[in-house]
Amino acid sequence: MPPESPAPLLDDTAAALAGLDALDIPTLRRVPWWRRALSAGLPPLVALLLGIGVWQALWAAAFWPEFKLPAPLAVWREFLTVLDSGQVWPILWTSISRAFLGFFVAVLLATPLGLLVAKVGVVRAAIGPLLSGLQSLPSVAWVPAAVMWFGLTDSTIYFVVLAGSIPSIANGLLAGIDQIPPILPRVGQVLGARGLSSARHILLPAALPGYLAGCKQGWAFSWRSLMAAEIIAAGPLLGVGLGAYLEQASNLNNMAMVIAAILLILVVGIGIELLVFRPVERRVLRTRGLGT
Repeated sequence: MPPESPAPLLDDTAAALAGLDALDIPTLRRVPWWRRALSAGLPPLVALLLGIGVWQALWAAAFWPEFKLPAPLAVWREFLTVLDSGQVWPILWTSISRAFLGFFVAVLLATPLGLLVAKVGVVRAAIGPLLSGLQSLPSVAWVPAAVMWFGLTDSTIYFVVLAGSIPSIANGLLAGIDQIPPILPRVGQVLGARGLSSARHILLPAALPGYLAGCKQGWAFSWRSLMAAEIIAAGPLLGVGLGAYLEQASNLNNMAMVIAAILLILVVGIGIELLVFRPVERRVLRTRGLGT
């Protein structure tokens, strides 16, 4: 009897290897745009309507006087007043431009700092714990010192923003580099990638998810730091941002204006998250086969 041909075994092995290779290929599911918009927009809209309903019910029950808890309609009228007067646009521009400029400078400073701490053991031992401590330090604690150092100027605002955001961005990059498989830097060294070339082509792309998470947290910290600085360090040379607008509303004992300012701060924060960071994060995860 002739021996069995090895061809079926080879075919089975090739099919098995092809199946294993397919597991490594990112699978993308195409979802219609209207379904993505519905799934992304409907839950927040329902939550917003429920929140307004609870707010209206509490106001109607009169648990608190009107000057402590105004009606949603009163806050809406305050919004319309600020919009009609055109006052809101200079206020928004003042705060958003400061936040973006401060965040951009923070990224430029925190990126090499994070790389240095990640790759140089002495530097990590020296300032690694300090970065973690600075990240947990409330940014409002920097405002009195910044006012004494720089006075009531824009330098005070930007110093507080940088102090609040740089540790988060650097720690995010540090965490991302720590999670890189050791084989990747070794392969880069074999291929001739060293120093800045290794950081650019190996470390930063591999650590991108953690780096992006650190940037998101850094933006949140910079926005909060900016609001704290604008509330406390108010002066004629600083203009009127959202923080100063909120402080003015508090000084006027106008609760509708206070809530309107808080909602404006919240809307800007959510808008930056949805329009800037969410698409970038989705794209990064999709390229790694982790998103849809």
